[in-house]
Amino acid sequence: MTIRGILAAAVALAFASAPCAAQETYPAKSIEMIVANTVGGGYDQYARVIARHMGKHIPGKPSIIVRNMPGAGGARAANYLANVAARDGSVIALFTREIALAPLLAPSPSAYQFKAEDFGWIGSPQQDLGLMIVSAKAPAVTLDGMKTRQVVMSGTGPGSGPSTFPLVLNEVLGTKFKVVPGYPGSQEALLAIETGEVDGHVSGGSSAAFRGRVDPLVAQNQMHVVLQLGMTKDPAYPAPLALDLVQDPRDRQLLELLFTPQYLGRPLAAPPGLPPTLVTLLRKAFDATMQDPEFLAEAKAQKLDLAPVTGQEISDILRRVYLLPPDLIQRAAALGK
Repeated sequence: MTIRGILAAAVALAFASAPCAAQETYPAKSIEMIVANTVGGGYDQYARVIARHMGKHIPGKPSIIVRNMPGAGGARAANYLANVAARDGSVIALFTREIALAPLLAPSPSAYQFKAEDFGWIGSPQQDLGLMIVSAKAPAVTLDGMKTRQVVMSGTGPGSGPSTFPLVLNEVLGTKFKVVPGYPGSQEALLAIETGEVDGHVSGGSSAAFRGRVDPLVAQNQMHVVLQLGMTKDPAYPAPLALDLVQDPRDRQLLELLFTPQYLGRPLAAPPGLPPTLVTLLRKAFDATMQDPEFLAEAKAQKLDLAPVTGQEISDILRRVYLLPPDLIQRAAALGK
């Protein structure tokens, strides 16, 4: 078991053995979980599995009902949670991995009507990894070829990984990607490759749903995985890790900043202003869910990768990121425009 696993088990044991304080009551009888992506994608899959198990770890055992709210690269759901959702514990949200950094890298008071540090971060079930996928019919199918030939990639909302990562790779590796933005989610972006609308896609993550769609096509040599984007490499794919190809320390620091969303994975949050006692109950419930045998069995059956991040860890890393040097942030922001 990893150190993270040992610590998580210790936390779960502490919660199980501690007496339940009389004041630990949860006011909502049901909870709406907003999902910032379309039905059938990786975010939706994780959200629905968590929703089926997390309620039993919250005092009063409220039901959790999933509601999809895609749009604007995740900003629609984040704006809703920050400005519209009730602050009584009845609404939480599972965000896109990029949305927490969006106000930092692409400041726009009209687009991002929230402060990422103000959300009550609950936790994330997974640290993620992006994959660069290209069609076997693309003008180039190797990184060296992509440095001399233009390859058209499907993007999603502004500031999202699929829209930003190809431009970042142009900056640090010398590739010649062109991004066509506006696809609502990963499934639609992959379909665009299959129909020949675009040559490839750089995913922000690699969920079971995403891999389930891609891996058979890779096995049939219809698509190729060319590069991995994240903090650590997945041995399931022979493609190199982008961080390992960058020599300049400033370029590496840039990638580490931009790969922070990969660490956040699929973050779950409560509205700003939710009483701290309720945030604590939600965090405890999430941590307990990540150790729940029934949850783990269903996650395994659905081939969901799990590498949980606690709500406190998410809050801590966002606090550090928002204090990074302005010149580094400006460089990263310029690549997302």
